[in-house]
Amino acid sequence: MCISMDRAEFSGTTLYGGRLCHPVHGLVHVLGYQNTSVNLADGPNAMLLHLPASRMTREHFLPVGRSADVLNRMVEAVQPVSVAAPDGIAWMGAAEASVEVFEHDIYTVLLAADPTRIPDALGDVPRHRRPQLKPDLLEFYANRYPGHTIAVCCFDNAEAQRAKPLLMWYSPLDPDRLTLPALDCHTGAAPDLDAEVPVDHWVLLSTDQAPEGWGEPVEYPKDMRHRLRAFLPGTVVGEYYGGTMVNGDFSIAHDDLIADGLDRMQRLQPVRGG
Repeated sequence: MCISMDRAEFSGTTLYGGRLCHPVHGLVHVLGYQNTSVNLADGPNAMLLHLPASRMTREHFLPVGRSADVLNRMVEAVQPVSVAAPDGIAWMGAAEASVEVFEHDIYTVLLAADPTRIPDALGDVPRHRRPQLKPDLLEFYANRYPGHTIAVCCFDNAEAQRAKPLLMWYSPLDPDRLTLPALDCHTGAAPDLDAEVPVDHWVLLSTDQAPEGWGEPVEYPKDMRHRLRAFLPGTVVGEYYGGTMVNGDFSIAHDDLIADGLDRMQRLQPVRGG
């Protein structure tokens, strides 16, 4: 359900992608990510997320605080009307040099525009969270996801089960397409783009440009922090995907999302070449 630096099992993934015009930051995309992880490595591990944004800092990561169930609330909003995963889902082919290192929930996060610079910053990660890096995986990201920001979220064995959802915002490379990272490989090696991989995903999407009556309303706690609430939707659409699919990300054009909900969801693959 994601890319890990070493052997791991991930299940019950929830992915959220939203598009909104923020009162301060303008048009942004918001990504939410949560799963259940079991670290099978002998030591620390990390999961990698490729984000369709050219520049991000720690300020783009939103602390959820007491609202750790925010993605669960979105799933609850759509679950009564969700349907089984469609057969034969379509798929399509398709900065800064420094690495920022910071603490976020249980993770030490390395944020980089150039993933090949990540090994140089690994010494800034606490030893109990410092994973072993395989150069071919970082080269894969450098070659296949040019212009993206790569987030390496490091954790140790004891912390793996206690993670709150990751929630972040960014100015997207393509404002009119919502893409959620779902490329899959749990060995630390570069993922096989020709593989059929198991999926166990709730995919949730929103837009503040949707017409009246679109989607299902989400009920948030009344004491949610205003800064967090400003990035969250009033309504969402969502669907559960199970079984197997060709390796790749979930992606949909904004116009298709408004017109057809999730019916035109695609499996997007990275650039082949390089």
